[in-house]
Amino acid sequence: MLDTNKKLKQKYEALGENPETYLKGLLYAKPITYWDYVETDTLLSLQKPRTHFKDETIFIMYHQVTELILKMMRHELEQISEEEQPTETFLIGKINRLNRYTTMLITSFDIMKDGMDHKDYNEFRATLTPASGFQSAQFRYIELYCTRLENLVNDEGKNRLSAKPSTEEYFENIYWKDAGLNRKTGVKTLTLQQFEEKYLDSFIALARELKGLTFEDKILKLKNPSDQLKEKLKEFDHLYNVEWPMVHLRTADYYLSEKGRSKEATGGSEWKKYLHPKYQQRKFFPTLWTKEEKKTWGLPKG
Repeated sequence: MLDTNKKLKQKYEALGENPETYLKGLLYAKPITYWDYVETDTLLSLQKPRTHFKDETIFIMYHQVTELILKMMRHELEQISEEEQPTETFLIGKINRLNRYTTMLITSFDIMKDGMDHKDYNEFRATLTPASGFQSAQFRYIELYCTRLENLVNDEGKNRLSAKPSTEEYFENIYWKDAGLNRKTGVKTLTLQQFEEKYLDSFIALARELKGLTFEDKILKLKNPSDQLKEKLKEFDHLYNVEWPMVHLRTADYYLSEKGRSKEATGGSEWKKYLHPKYQQRKFFPTLWTKEEKKTWGLPKG
């Protein structure tokens, strides 16, 4: 106890503070509880369905859980970007976490596919228009932390780029705009308009801030990365950019395809085309993949 008091005294004196004041405060402070620390009551009050269908609450909670998992991923990626000279041990530790989180995202889709009433979902989904999972900003932030902007432009988009694209030009041609922009007419869906109005400036600012500091940049600066690290990176790339979009696509197909016809997504996107990895062509670490692997990206093996 004497040693602890000594360390506390040193801690607050180093901050230029009076240790006695802080120790006295402990006499009056209430003990922390689980529900206060986790903010349980607040968390459980955040579900506000728009209809009387019971499974809409499940739908809301599922997406809230997904956003929390994405935040965990951002937390790891922020640390990678801030590490000036990351070691392989550090990077493998982080990539293992990212792979676990992504696996959680993939397996959690069973809640969406088998955990909601098919008929009820197709009733209450109409009240969600024009909101769409496409509008998840965290998903875009993760992309920006993971890879350089040029890897977020598909082949069609690359054909539209100038010789030396600016950050803004990259965003004009970024793959995800194809979900809500008619390239021929220039008309944008309301979903895309809302999304860009709220988040586009922050995306551009983050992209500039991360120039040379993305996860991909950190890997490219490593001399002779081990096969173990490269395999871990490829696993993450495939889990996040192929397996997760595909399970999302299959789930959407389950709810939105009926008797040979496809229903429109709430955001108005061509969801079958947009969600498929072969159209997105998103790869975080393209130098790790062979030409043949890139050519068959997102296609069934064999």
